[in-house]
Amino acid sequence: MGTVYVLLDGVGDLPHPDLGGMTPLEAAGTPNLDRIASNGSSGEVISVGEGIAPESDIAVFNMLGYRFKGSGYAGRGVIEAMGIGMDFRDGDLALRGNFATITDGVITDRRAGRTIERVDAEGIAREVEEGARFSIPGTEVSVRPTIGHRVTVRIRAPEPLSHEITNTDPAYGSVGGMGVAREAGGPMRVGRCEAASGAGSAAARLVNEFSDCAIRVMEKSAINARREAGGKKRLGCILLRDAGSRMPDVEPMSSRYGREFACVVDMPVEVGIARATGMRMVRAGGLEDYEEKARGAVSALREAGAVYVHLKGPDEFGHDGDARGKAANIEEIDGRFFGELVRIMGPGTSVVVSADHATPCSKKAHSDGPVPLVVSGDGVRRDGTSRMTERQAAAGGIGRIAGADVLETAFGLISGSG
Repeated sequence: MGTVYVLLDGVGDLPHPDLGGMTPLEAAGTPNLDRIASNGSSGEVISVGEGIAPESDIAVFNMLGYRFKGSGYAGRGVIEAMGIGMDFRDGDLALRGNFATITDGVITDRRAGRTIERVDAEGIAREVEEGARFSIPGTEVSVRPTIGHRVTVRIRAPEPLSHEITNTDPAYGSVGGMGVAREAGGPMRVGRCEAASGAGSAAARLVNEFSDCAIRVMEKSAINARREAGGKKRLGCILLRDAGSRMPDVEPMSSRYGREFACVVDMPVEVGIARATGMRMVRAGGLEDYEEKARGAVSALREAGAVYVHLKGPDEFGHDGDARGKAANIEEIDGRFFGELVRIMGPGTSVVVSADHATPCSKKAHSDGPVPLVVSGDGVRRDGTSRMTERQAAAGGIGRIAGADVLETAFGLISGSG
């Protein structure tokens, strides 16, 4: 017995012409999700807030029940640093970065082809570290590639640095201290970091110095010359966003909900969230080892009252604008993860399924739209919905709720008190 809580990264979408006017969830064949949905109630979720197209980190925190206001959030850079075990202390500046491709100063690919060989990413990172020069003596930088195009940057100076700065990544801004996606509007260029307050002036100067040095080093790199000769995209710059300068202070999940939480997560930001919220991590293969993840989740219920599972796949197809690929990925997750979950979970196990945010293929970016929610279990009142889709969610008995209220709502429905 217990609850398996699954977030399908970016699964929410809009009707797409490549799918005959259906969304990927509607177009996909999902017999196992259908079975789960039929045994419960559905609804819609606004993960962070009306009009906010959230980044994954703040969206997941909200979907786990945390609301941050103003300076209450530590920043994605710090969460990612925690996720990779980076040496970080209060007063350092940590930022999330993307290796990107640029041509004549214009960003032509924010992810430099997305799949980047580890040896190339680590080699470029070392060259950038060695080539970085700063105007404040004693400043040092650490550049740590993580998965694909992703990288974490930590700047340490003799005096504490402030996180109150803007991004150099033009695709993301900030609302109330939270990272939000911006609508693409023509060619994008690497931004200049600016101080959002007087306290951020030193940090902004160092970020700009790092960014300029990185571009110069990458332009001359033999690694890039080899990549280009092999028909691969150059790593031309590092786009930076979501600065943080202190460790997070959040209530553990176990005390928040009165039950032990375990999790099955892969990405550095997800590992960082797990560490910040005190969830026990269960290792269950790689990103696409879906059957193993289902088995890991069910096994974790022997010691935990709830298990959180984050599955990455749909989001990347959304960013690439590949509606057919997204539908196919949803089918694969249904067959391999949910099929295995339904097969092995014990009697009395409840299942909650939603998304951290929507990533519509037509936008190729996160959106502020609602995402579906399914709460399923033997004690949950059935509302007549039979699929996890955007249209059925809008008609479901749960209605529209905030991301931070999902788990409390779900536990109430599962116990019969909701």
